[in-house]
Amino acid sequence: MPAVLIHGVPDTHRVWDGVRQHLSRTDVETWDLPGFGAPRPDDFGATKEDYVQWLITRLEAVGEPVDLVGHDWGCILTARVASLRPDLIRTWAGGNGPVSAEYEWHPLAEVWQEPGKGEEFMAALDPETFADELVANFDIPAEAARDTLRRMDDTMKDSVLKLYRSALTVGAEWAPDLEKATAPNLIFWGERDPACQVEFADRMGAAMKARVLKLPCNHWSILERPVEVAEALEQHWKDADSR
Repeated sequence: MPAVLIHGVPDTHRVWDGVRQHLSRTDVETWDLPGFGAPRPDDFGATKEDYVQWLITRLEAVGEPVDLVGHDWGCILTARVASLRPDLIRTWAGGNGPVSAEYEWHPLAEVWQEPGKGEEFMAALDPETFADELVANFDIPAEAARDTLRRMDDTMKDSVLKLYRSALTVGAEWAPDLEKATAPNLIFWGERDPACQVEFADRMGAAMKARVLKLPCNHWSILERPVEVAEALEQHWKDADSR
């Protein structure tokens, strides 16, 4: 069975490059979500439900349970898939993507969620300036931040707005089902994350009966600590093999 790694916002599959370099297995796939470095069909609404259904459809096509991993929005979406379709999942792991009714959206998310203001933000977005802000606030390696923002085209901007506006109450909607994710679960979390506070790792860990690994880094743990994330994933998969 393959391992499938799902990125967050505003990333593409490239955000996993560092982690992949430190994985020993060769059956690793990194998928681009529609609108994020990949085409977005005209009839695709880019809501949270649309992305979950897209993931379910692709995972069904794999034909066997997978080792599913997500970061940021990838964590939120894959946790939902693991809750709804545990038959598709051999193991699940996710980081820095809270699913909790108590979670309050960070200020930038609130801008994106407000019609008009979100469009104004995207229209005025300067990639270099935004990249500098990500470096300053989230400790992202500078070149990774610039590469990410260079790929943020109009389709991605629109997809971000649609996704966030569909998710005003995602925690209240989806958290009650986390206990249905019955595969072996691992949560890895940058404990200095100002946008997705580390307390939500513990909340998700309790709900999903998951092991929680807290890393000494910021939000983009997979960029800051690729070796540690890769090692944790490989141990997670090895433990599942021995069950």
